[in-house]
Amino acid sequence: MLSNKSKYGLKALLLLARESGRGPVLVAELAEREAMPKKFLEAILLELKRRRIVESRKGRGGGYFLQRRPDDITFGEVIRALDGPLAAVPCVSQTAYRPCNECLDEETCGVRLAMKKVRDATARILDHTTLADVSARVARKRRRAPADAVRTTRREEARA
Repeated sequence: MLSNKSKYGLKALLLLARESGRGPVLVAELAEREAMPKKFLEAILLELKRRRIVESRKGRGGGYFLQRRPDDITFGEVIRALDGPLAAVPCVSQTAYRPCNECLDEETCGVRLAMKKVRDATARILDHTTLADVSARVARKRRRAPADAVRTTRREEARA
């Protein structure tokens, strides 16, 4: 399951991708626009900065921005940076391999064989899905569904 840390990181990065070229975005603005806890988001962005995915600028006009183009940042890279390996079991991980203690024969282990297929399929999808890809899909959906957006807004207003 995707952690909140990765989910919030991806949501923040998608917003930064949409704002790409317009200058830095403040953490407070990111948190408010994406309904995320500000302190948690600050920690996430610092980790993404250490991993050279985002950059920041201090002072007036400061904030966070993507360090690379949105089509050069994949979901797989972000999830690995924030949560670690994609593999469900360590014996199939490409970045943090270790044998399972209870495994008698790794080559014929049914759990390992199944989880390797899952890891391979997951990595194939996430490593070929960029921020630019998802941003474009979101933009297309938003253009096609103006009536749905109005219904969502009305639902949100009714809750308030």
